Amino acid sequence: MKRYPVYKDSGLPWLGEIPKHWEIKRSKHFFREIDERSDSGDEELLSVSHITGVTPRSEKNITMFMAESYEGYKTCIPNDLVINIMWAWMGALGVSKYRGIISSAYGVYRAKDKNSFNFEYLDYLVRIPEYIAEYTRRSKGIRSSRLRMYSDDFFQLPIICPPPKEQKTIAHFLDYKIEQIEQYIRNKQRLIELLNEQKTAIINRAVTKGINPNAPMKHSGIEWLGEIPAHWEIDRIGRLSESLQTGPFGSKLHSKEYVSGGIPVINPSNMRYSKIVPDLNCAIDKPTWERLKRHALEIGDIIFARRGEMGRCALVTEKESGWICGTGSLRMRPKAEKTIREFLIMVLSAQGVAEYLSLMSVGSTMENLNTGILERLPIPLPPIEEQKKIIEFIKKKNLQVDLAIAQIEKEIELIQEYRTTLISDAVTGKIDVRGFDNAHDTGNSPKPLELATM
Repeated sequence: MKRYPVYKDSGLPWLGEIPKHWEIKRSKHFFREIDERSDSGDEELLSVSHITGVTPRSEKNITMFMAESYEGYKTCIPNDLVINIMWAWMGALGVSKYRGIISSAYGVYRAKDKNSFNFEYLDYLVRIPEYIAEYTRRSKGIRSSRLRMYSDDFFQLPIICPPPKEQKTIAHFLDYKIEQIEQYIRNKQRLIELLNEQKTAIINRAVTKGINPNAPMKHSGIEWLGEIPAHWEIDRIGRLSESLQTGPFGSKLHSKEYVSGGIPVINPSNMRYSKIVPDLNCAIDKPTWERLKRHALEIGDIIFARRGEMGRCALVTEKESGWICGTGSLRMRPKAEKTIREFLIMVLSAQGVAEYLSLMSVGSTMENLNTGILERLPIPLPPIEEQKKIIEFIKKKNLQVDLAIAQIEKEIELIQEYRTTLISDAVTGKIDVRGFDNAHDTGNSPKPLELATM
């Protein structure tokens, strides 16, 4: 993309040059701090995140403690700049689109002249990496997790201010381009889902029918399983387990005990395609872990979803050892001499298992699984040597699929990096997008995004 014809030095090493006709002044020139409080606490509660900016808390999956009353919370209105003082160094700030209330510990800033900023542009600007690095540098605290950016720190921050018309065009340009990027990412993520479904189909066939198409078959006596190779056995999970244990019940672990960045607690939502994906906001501190350590996971354990979507499970690796089996989960410790853990997790991920568990689960509004139901789960069991061959067969068949998924994930990573760079370049004037609105209005809009053209 083209650059502006003439630039000037911003005087800031982290910012470099800006277009000559743009302003740059300290934020105290543009903003004033607002400290207005709610009388009732009944307004919509807002959250400030480094990912989504300012959003209604009702739209977010927050497990943190909810206050009994929000009376005395700060209020904000659309176009106010809201900053989480404690997490500014992570980029937890943004321009509000909503009228609502936020924590009293947050900073609320309102433009002295509402015409000085296009607030969509401002929201993009204050959340770019260059500014986030400045929040970190200007914040006070003895260590990174304790940094705070107070109003005096914010008011000394230089703010770029292009002409209002250019701000509007930049915001329109970024809205349009980011929608292209998000659509690109959604398409790629859908492709990953389809590839994972292909992997699942390969696994299902191999672990229930074997890999020898000429093997004599027999009926398993189990409706969802159908025929299996004649020399296979049927066993029950209870006979293949050293122990089956639920996670701590709600009376032992409350949501208010969750901390950010602690020891992860693994619930059904953290199990995806037989792997564990932790939520760093759903974690506990060391004293809570000591109290609940009997529920800690060990290498080789299999963790199940015991409520909600049946059939979710994952094999615990060295990385997850010591994490806590959550309230909505069940932990199995397999007997090594009976089956190979890697084969067992493949069987347990089969579609028929999910259907069986769903049929056998209890609960009027949500499916629930207990240890008794899981103990009775029938499992097709080839000889150990054949289990090894099936594992190798599946790995070989799925290798190309895994390589394709890895390539797509790399493309998503690259496009996300491009997104970040594009926003920074546009809002700081490194690229000139002033002709965008005219081109868009006349139908000469940018072509659909292609990674190869970047």
